[in-house]
Amino acid sequence: MKKTIVVMVCICSLAGFSQTKKDTINSIGLDEVVVSTQRFAKPKRKITQQIESISRKEIEFNNFQSSADVLGNSGTLAVQKSQQGGGSPVIRGFESSRILLLVDGIRMNNLIYRAGHLQNIVTVDKNIIENVDVLFGPSSTIHGSDALGGAIYLQTKNAKLLSDTENKKFSGTALTSYNSANQGKSGHLDFNFAGQKWGSLTSFSYSDYGDLKMGKHKNGSNDFFGERPFYVVTNDGVDTKVANDDKYVQKFSGYKQYDFMQKIVFQQNSNTRHSLNLQYSTTSDIPRYDRLTDLSSNGKFKSAVWNYGPQKRLLSAYKLDKKKVFLSSDMNLVASYQNIEESRITRSFGNPTQSSRIEKVSIFAINSDFKTKIGNGDFIYGADVYYDNLNSSGIKRNILTNAEGITDSRYPDGKNHTFKAEGFASYSNSINKTASYNASARAGYTALNSEISTNFLNLPYTTVSQKNFTYSGAVGIVNNASENTKIGFNLASAFRVPNIDDLAKIFESAAGTLIVPNKNLKPEKSVTADLSITFWEGKRFQFENVFYYTRLYDAIVTGAFTLNGQSSIVYEGKNSLIYANQNQGKGNIAGISSTLRSYITKSFLFYGTFNFTHGRVQNATGNFPLDHIAPFYGKTGFKYESKVVNLDLYMLYNGKKELSNYSPSGEDNLQYAPKNGMPSWETYNLKGSLSLTEQFTVFSGVENILDTQYRTFASGINAGGRSIYLGGKYNF
Repeated sequence: MKKTIVVMVCICSLAGFSQTKKDTINSIGLDEVVVSTQRFAKPKRKITQQIESISRKEIEFNNFQSSADVLGNSGTLAVQKSQQGGGSPVIRGFESSRILLLVDGIRMNNLIYRAGHLQNIVTVDKNIIENVDVLFGPSSTIHGSDALGGAIYLQTKNAKLLSDTENKKFSGTALTSYNSANQGKSGHLDFNFAGQKWGSLTSFSYSDYGDLKMGKHKNGSNDFFGERPFYVVTNDGVDTKVANDDKYVQKFSGYKQYDFMQKIVFQQNSNTRHSLNLQYSTTSDIPRYDRLTDLSSNGKFKSAVWNYGPQKRLLSAYKLDKKKVFLSSDMNLVASYQNIEESRITRSFGNPTQSSRIEKVSIFAINSDFKTKIGNGDFIYGADVYYDNLNSSGIKRNILTNAEGITDSRYPDGKNHTFKAEGFASYSNSINKTASYNASARAGYTALNSEISTNFLNLPYTTVSQKNFTYSGAVGIVNNASENTKIGFNLASAFRVPNIDDLAKIFESAAGTLIVPNKNLKPEKSVTADLSITFWEGKRFQFENVFYYTRLYDAIVTGAFTLNGQSSIVYEGKNSLIYANQNQGKGNIAGISSTLRSYITKSFLFYGTFNFTHGRVQNATGNFPLDHIAPFYGKTGFKYESKVVNLDLYMLYNGKKELSNYSPSGEDNLQYAPKNGMPSWETYNLKGSLSLTEQFTVFSGVENILDTQYRTFASGINAGGRSIYLGGKYNF
């Protein structure tokens, strides 16, 4: 592994010296415009923070099976998986509720986003994504709470007018693909009707993924791990442990997904545009694979059933774009409603009682952005208002008699809601011809209330209530020091207000560990400084290095707790240790991120990424590793690009996670890693596309060519083994 990395670094250096200024056919320019993460359009050259973009062209070429895979394959951030139908992005050591997900500028984060591992990003159809922008580092000033580590902006396709389609009234795209590792089949169709003032875009997608087959060959730095020799079947209410016909097939990891989107645009006049956005996603039951592999001390399976029920996401939004509203300001106004439903269905091995815990979340939001000129600079300001409501319930059913009753819910079963109102302002201007700066600030108010109607655990309180005033600020400067050099510095604070998942959740995080409410939590806060240095030559070479350091205050971590003077409790028939979320001391995170892109010839591109993060947390009892800190990782490859044929040969790699670097909180899932920690790994992959006509393109490739057996850090399921895929796209 180390030799491979050294070789790749050497190639990076050679590629850097092979450039000339003459040929600028292929562009890696810094004048690329980034709209999404800045709320208004802004060229990368003037953005002080690190931003990585993934285009629709890249997504289609790579044949990704989910939006999580789009990010995990980028080489710029890590993704954790507890099941095949999941994917939890990690940015600079922050994950889940500590990073912000946005779709079409609307927050996906809600009052039950947990701090562990999430799968919500898969509810955004990867086939309808126009581009993904990842903003690294604190983003609370622009986007509000939760953006401690960064923000991921998923921009979906928009409805087009005749002026956008070269006067084509009707157009569309059909996609289909097959993947051998999980017998995965997917299909997608979208079509656009365009008029002078009206446009309509309709999209449908269907995915059917079978049980995922892992690699058969031992990882070079470790023994075999994660094989599935046995699984549980239930016949007539009797659970039986049976042998797996193929121990490399991860039984009960498959699922199905359905996605729909409808967008309508009306161009009232040159200054006013109205847009409607409707998205709906649902799935079959998704088996929580890692929990289905848990064994008790006597070798029996702990769970006969552990599924996420159908994960449903509904988004409806109205957007008004209007120029010169007042004070010469351009305005974007969005009113949105989201409805999310998720559930957990569990039953212990040999126990006829099956529990279902259902969460229904409603989110109402109004977001307003304004942009105007003050002097020669750009002034952006606005306000965000959110109201989240949760209904949480628990039902138990005897699978033998079908008798039903109530059981404890995951969250309090009374009234649960949060309210947020925040305002922000940002000003950017040029200092001289080569340097510019940006300064921004945000302030707001958050109120939370949660009521426990049925007190199963005899908690000493039945109401959790908080009110918090929040604030953050950022200042950055970027200097295009020479024709070929850009230097940027950014200093920013961020915050995350505790939500109902932090404050009031009751759940079994791991076998024998029960999380209970702690109403005394305070907001997490961070301050980050990062320095970026970018070198480029013409438009064919770019080498970016970002160094960052984060100081985390009042870090919320999970630790041992007492309830009514007791450190353990009987939960679902098992004695469980009591834990709770607590503000425990200060955290430190430091790291480096490097990206290289170099056109060796007009059509031949060499590229590479490298990421390293180190994190510790300190409290009254000592200094410990911070959770969610992935070992070093990256991606290196060669691309051939032409109008007809495109090829990509690349390596994904990941370092070893030593036992000494695992967090004691349990969030790193050491129980799902080999006894000596997660080993290093690398995979080799080949992908290609062939444009047979202007309308029809064929995609094919081989992933994990060496059929390596591995899993990504903190994951509870092995990644796919060697997989041959075939896909096609038809534009009409």
